[in-house]
Amino acid sequence: MAEASGVRVAWADLPRTVRAAVEDVLGSPVVAAVTQPGGFSPGSADRVRTADGRRAFVKAVAGSTNVHSPILHRREIAVTAAMPPDAPVPRLLGSHDDGDWVALVLSDVEGRHPHLPWRADELEAVRVALEALAATPLTDGLAALSGTGEGFADDFAGWRRLCDEPDPGLDPWAARHLDRLAETAARAEAALGGDELVHGDARADNLLVRPDGSVVVVDWPWATLGAGWFDRLALLVNVGLNDPDADVEGLLARWLPHVPADDVDAVLAGLGAYFADVARRPDPPGLPTVRAFQRAQGAMVLRWLERRWSIRSHA
Repeated sequence: MAEASGVRVAWADLPRTVRAAVEDVLGSPVVAAVTQPGGFSPGSADRVRTADGRRAFVKAVAGSTNVHSPILHRREIAVTAAMPPDAPVPRLLGSHDDGDWVALVLSDVEGRHPHLPWRADELEAVRVALEALAATPLTDGLAALSGTGEGFADDFAGWRRLCDEPDPGLDPWAARHLDRLAETAARAEAALGGDELVHGDARADNLLVRPDGSVVVVDWPWATLGAGWFDRLALLVNVGLNDPDADVEGLLARWLPHVPADDVDAVLAGLGAYFADVARRPDPPGLPTVRAFQRAQGAMVLRWLERRWSIRSHA
């Protein structure tokens, strides 16, 4: 299994000023904190309990550790604050930003990450949650989000960069089909057009299953507006990544029966472009495990696309 896993900072290791700001939001001192697994942020991620019994989820990161991470936290603050109250997401209780450290204080969700490999009941619950999110009524803040295709346009151009900058470590099948992959990925931006809420990073570590079986979707820095089905397709990549024998094509047929095959191919090719291009770069500061995870995702996407094209050529 390929679980998303980074290097965390513990609550006790946060600067005193950051911990004090969080306690001001909560109105009581934090007396217990449990670091949570999963994800790739080089900052903290803790379930905390205060002296008066209040619970919350806190995550904080410093620009001095990774210059991009505070930007993502600031985006998540804005997106989470704009969510309607009945959306299956954590509530934003408050935040802190001193120019270096950025912290979010969110409602604590009683739940756990889905089992891996995926179980059918939990997978179905996630599908339901993602469909509901796509149909979320747009507040003014959400309506101002950028387009999904626009947001991914540079990432999906990775095959073009690889045409200009050959990589000897590129997957052999991808190297043989580089022009076709680039042409296919070029259609992904248009395929993702729409006005539905898109999470943009649907995978097991960004999902929590409650005791009643319902699902809460967490980590929102990549939210955009576009084709809501993108999140369900991205989730199937996570399913196949964690179980090579999973029938992702059968799930796709049931989940997205009205999405044209060419649009699916375009987005898969776009995702493959991103993973193949970014995974050849050095590890980002504070994120020593992310490239290996990206390479694993890229390999899964390419094998899936290879099967789809092989089946079609023999039809």
